[in-house]
Amino acid sequence: MIPAKEAFQQEVSGKQVDLFILKSKNIEAAITNYGGRIVSLSVPDRTGKLTDVVTGYKELSSYWKEGEPFFGALIGRFGNRIAKGKFCLGDKEYNLEINNGPNALHGGSGGFHARVWDPKQINESTLELTYFSKDGEEGYPGNLKVKVVYRLTDAALEIDYYAETDKTTVINLTNHAYFNLNGDGSETAMNHLLQINADRFVLVDKTSIPLGNLAEVAGTPFDFRNAEVLGDRINDENEQLKNGQGYDHTFVLNNQSAQLSFCAKAISLKTGIVMEVLTTEPGVQLYSGNFLNGKDIDSKLGKSYPHRSAFCLETQHFPDSPNRPGFPSTVLNPGEEYRSTTVFKFSIEGDI
Repeated sequence: MIPAKEAFQQEVSGKQVDLFILKSKNIEAAITNYGGRIVSLSVPDRTGKLTDVVTGYKELSSYWKEGEPFFGALIGRFGNRIAKGKFCLGDKEYNLEINNGPNALHGGSGGFHARVWDPKQINESTLELTYFSKDGEEGYPGNLKVKVVYRLTDAALEIDYYAETDKTTVINLTNHAYFNLNGDGSETAMNHLLQINADRFVLVDKTSIPLGNLAEVAGTPFDFRNAEVLGDRINDENEQLKNGQGYDHTFVLNNQSAQLSFCAKAISLKTGIVMEVLTTEPGVQLYSGNFLNGKDIDSKLGKSYPHRSAFCLETQHFPDSPNRPGFPSTVLNPGEEYRSTTVFKFSIEGDI
């Protein structure tokens, strides 16, 4: 469901916010330049009916409330957590806002999800968003120029990320869309089939900070190498599931070449909608909506988003990478270009 554009047309921090409608032959999306958020994404189900498959609010002001769960947002400068909000580059220590237990999460309360991006609608199916993050913003070094391009094709939503800095910094961009292929407002997402192309995952402590080692998924509830029902093992007796209060873990993708390759696939048996995820990133964070609480009555359909009623597949580097030399580097130096691509490709069960 595409909300009314007027509900998003407002000046915020001296910049104009709007809702941009993208269309291709088969797909429609609504994206706001406040936080670069995907507000709706409608794809055909097995009957050909357009079905909205992401969570979102019906008006801009709802995205400002305390505890808003990053619905559809661009996340930066650093997606996921950094332990104790500290990291070092060279001999200098940088201190970030502590906004998630003892740690820093998703770039801080003033991260990219809460910024007004400069929009340029290239054509009916393409939106370009740019943002200039000043040196020291949210504690991160370097003036950072960021560009994100959303593009609809006949069967996919493509997201391209670019960034440049004038000082060595760290960066880990992603999108925090919550999906339910049964249709927005469905009561659960735990009945989806899910496959993830990963033999290993990142072990975390009770604050979701990596323990420093990777674990094999084989023989655990984290084995999605073949399609499994997402919720079938989520309540198993497993220390990692307890630490994440469900799935809230980074899976180490088998292809580490930085080439666009298969990451994950989700299937709704109810609608027949299949979503295949491809990415250039080395990891994907599976989040099973553990902290959704059913209080979101200002959603697009006026329904709540209860516990585990949507899931995220956030393509990214690993959490706390600036403090983990053994993880793929998230350092960006002057003269380098950060580039990342993720594709959400849709089809119907039986057509794949």
